[in-house]
Amino acid sequence: MNGFMMVLVVIAMLITLGVLFAGLFSMARGGEFNQKYGNKLMRWRVIMQGVALLLFALAAMAGN
Repeated sequence: MNGFMMVLVVIAMLITLGVLFAGLFSMARGGEFNQKYGNKLMRWRVIMQGVALLLFALAAMAGN
């Protein structure tokens, strides 16, 4: 079970990283896409960070 949780943590971190880079590239380019999706991308980044931290905490507690 602990190995499975760590795989979920890694997947959540990679998704967070992907959303972060999408938001950064959107912000750097500017334009209509950034105006439409910039805040949504950063909001999803925060949500995914929370999910990753929650999964990490659950994996740490399951390890005991």
